Amino acid sequence: MAIRRAKQKAQVIEKLSQVAPPGETFIACVHVETGPSPWLNAIFDEVPGLGLLVALTRRFYFLTLTSSSVVVNVASRWTNRPGEVVAVFPRHAFPVSRVKRATIWSSMYLQLPTDSKPKRLNIHRYWRNEMDQLAAAFPPGAMADGSVPPTAPDPLGRPLMPQGVQPPFPGQQPPAGQPFPPQAPAQPFPGQQPPAAQPFPGQQPPAAQPFPGQQPPAAQPFPAQQPPAGQNPYGGAQPSYPGAPAQQPSHPSYAPHPDQL
Repeated sequence: MAIRRAKQKAQVIEKLSQVAPPGETFIACVHVETGPSPWLNAIFDEVPGLGLLVALTRRFYFLTLTSSSVVVNVASRWTNRPGEVVAVFPRHAFPVSRVKRATIWSSMYLQLPTDSKPKRLNIHRYWRNEMDQLAAAFPPGAMADGSVPPTAPDPLGRPLMPQGVQPPFPGQQPPAGQPFPPQAPAQPFPGQQPPAAQPFPGQQPPAAQPFPGQQPPAAQPFPAQQPPAGQNPYGGAQPSYPGAPAQQPSHPSYAPHPDQL
């Protein structure tokens, strides 16, 4: 009998891999059980035979979130091994509602094709992280209190991907054409400024322009700076007038050295 989550999830993935479409990625797997709240078991046990009757009427399932679908498998009552697939829902059409995220026993209602009304599913906190990962497929307004579904952090510390693109389990390769997590552009270390008038690696600023988004006033030097008489305020080469000595270009942020005047 599989008790550890890792073992149960491995059994589910092994089962679904035999029938999954090519390139399918398995993201999260949650063990659930049907019936009234498990908190009521203590009351049911007070009535002879009622507790056993309720226990026998409970059904157990695995809800598995993949890159394209949510798959519902029957789970064995005695061994927790996954059984037949009873439903497959597209991620954008997962019919779940009234989700309650509680301290110990959370719950949700799922409309299965074989039922006339939504079925209550109970989720123990042992599967809390997996439930939060499954929340990526919850439709808007699924939470009973109207809140936004929580999102579990990636177990490997990778950045979260946008809706519809989720990281695979360790050791799995993303399907062909699936983008990698977005990465921020290179930034200088905290407290450091990039060299004045120098672009970031791989970028070239427009000719005679400061950093992107900043435009100096036409024919005006930068604030609080006055260029020497006869010097181009933007540091470009001086016009080559007849008989004029050659001028060295200067940086717009610094005044020329006295020896250069």
